[in-house]
Amino acid sequence: MAEPRIPLPPFAALRAFHAAALHGRFRDAGESLGITESAISHQVRRLEDFLRTALFDRSGNGVRLTAAGRQYLEQIDPAIRQIQGATEAMLRPAGRGVVRLTLPPSLAATWLIPKLGAFERSHPTIDLQLVTTTRVVDLRRDQVDLAIRHGKGRWPGLDAVFLLEEAAMPVCAPDYPAFAGDADPLAGLYRARLIVTASFPDEWEEWARARGLDPPSLAGAVTMDAQEQALQVAEGGHGLALGRRPMVDERLARGALVAPFGDAEPTGAAYYLCRAADTPPTAASRRLERWLTELADETAHAPARPAA
Repeated sequence: MAEPRIPLPPFAALRAFHAAALHGRFRDAGESLGITESAISHQVRRLEDFLRTALFDRSGNGVRLTAAGRQYLEQIDPAIRQIQGATEAMLRPAGRGVVRLTLPPSLAATWLIPKLGAFERSHPTIDLQLVTTTRVVDLRRDQVDLAIRHGKGRWPGLDAVFLLEEAAMPVCAPDYPAFAGDADPLAGLYRARLIVTASFPDEWEEWARARGLDPPSLAGAVTMDAQEQALQVAEGGHGLALGRRPMVDERLARGALVAPFGDAEPTGAAYYLCRAADTPPTAASRRLERWLTELADETAHAPARPAA
């Protein structure tokens, strides 16, 4: 067979360019491929030499695609994704499907992961891969099938379906002094050391004002990065946290935490099940969607705390 007139560029260089273009930084591209930032830079330069054109503008602190780079990415992106999909299908055992789901770490740890055994028993041919992160994942770029996102249900480029309403209530250890015995919960609120979740910095002010109360002071408050950490601190008897359903449910059920102000009330936000609007779901993704919807329905109808 005769050699093609126009040779193909080195695939390693194509792969490095593709990753760098999607991630926007050579360092992140290197991490995604398991190679160094300098290796990405070398391979991109190799491709630019091959094509005899600049693909990235390297002026300033970062790198940006040039017009030629954007055009080239649009042309090669579908082909590379098709190669990745075909390769994954060849390596996958016959009859098995893979679904990648991204969701917040706290929701994964307290709500989903404890139920994974049930999912695997009812769907033995699906390999579920979890991407637990607080960052907003680009589903198409990162090849993620589904996402559970917290908010109001509106994200550009995504189809979002309501999954589970978020509700919140103050929680503390059963023997936390501010609420011990017959202490007045309202007085205890202003004596307690508050625990704040960094992703919801105004949560205590919003909770208090929604109930017509003066917001409690945050002087001496403990700030934790995630809801799971805030609940751990509260369980240890170190203060009063604002527990959010469904993350707090398990601790309430086993009595590790109590709710001195009673049942949780809606925060106005919710969890939504999302997928890229321009990507048809696989059969395996649809089965996971149905299972998650059923699990959310069970959660919504379960009591947030044991009956008194």
